[in-house]
Amino acid sequence: MKALLMLENEATFSGVGFGDEHDVLCEVVFNSAMCGYPELLTDPSYAGQGVVMTYPMIGNYGICYEDAESDKPWLRAYIVRSVSNVASNFRCDTDLDSYLKAHHIPGMQGVDTRALTRMLRESGTMRGMIAYGDNIDEAAMREKIDAYQLESCVPEVSVRGGRVYGDGDVKIALYDYGVKSNIIRSLVARGCTVKCFPWDASFETVMEWKPDGIMLANGPGDPKSCGKAIAELKKVYAAGVPTFAICLGHQLMALANGCDTYKLKYGHRGINHPVKDLETNRVYISSQNHGYVVDEKTVDPAVAEISFISMNDGSVEGIRYKNNRCFSVQFHPEACGGPHDTRFLFDRFMKLIGGGQL
Repeated sequence: MKALLMLENEATFSGVGFGDEHDVLCEVVFNSAMCGYPELLTDPSYAGQGVVMTYPMIGNYGICYEDAESDKPWLRAYIVRSVSNVASNFRCDTDLDSYLKAHHIPGMQGVDTRALTRMLRESGTMRGMIAYGDNIDEAAMREKIDAYQLESCVPEVSVRGGRVYGDGDVKIALYDYGVKSNIIRSLVARGCTVKCFPWDASFETVMEWKPDGIMLANGPGDPKSCGKAIAELKKVYAAGVPTFAICLGHQLMALANGCDTYKLKYGHRGINHPVKDLETNRVYISSQNHGYVVDEKTVDPAVAEISFISMNDGSVEGIRYKNNRCFSVQFHPEACGGPHDTRFLFDRFMKLIGGGQL
């Protein structure tokens, strides 16, 4: 069917539908990755969002279920220039169009994604709506966009509570705010038993399991909407349990320690973002997916120090806390998909659990 995307500034983009063609409201963002779309689709951090791909052709190697980062795709809509009619990959389980149909995710192709991405860069992330059919009511679309409110998706994506992975000697309690599977796999590969807890699990409940360390996972949306989690992380920090936090977990731990966060104009989403380690002055290429960052002006030097910064805009990409038992990064060291430059941070976490120093 014909499809129309309207943004909150009333700009419109025409295309045709694929996937499950039904009208949808979302937050429209863009991702600059050239590959890794199966991992992107199943990353819970994209819950509530309509993702625009800057790379022109998507779907050429199909969908391999083994590559999924969670049990299902979480994004609200998928917007691309062109969907490949052929899925050429010996590991392919299904094609992109069929996969989105099976999971009721609407798609839109034939879009001028270069123009759309430039608009999002210049005007910032916006609410939007995709409608399908020959007689689309644009006035009704404007009304629905104006009334649309972005809500926290963390309770929806925090689905692994109670699950246990691995059988290693080191026990890791993982707060699930929308965790990617490769975070769990990275810990299991290092000899850990990982038990997932719901996003709002109490510190007391987590500690009943007697973990050796705590992992704070990634997740979607505004960290300030997770008040219950922030309150519990204050207890985690005060207890001095070795803690490693990624993405949303990084932001939540910062809020628990008196920092502030703010929304970026158009966010960091892609697998080629350079970050600088301020201790070594070395630059790494990282995978990122976030719309909020920690405000560097609010990081109290008596409590913490900034450890990584973005080479694109100078924003905070990592924090090291002065109690020497907690550190966090904004990017994804497990990088699925993306580069493996910073996988050593998981080894640093294991060293910290063993009594080492940050």
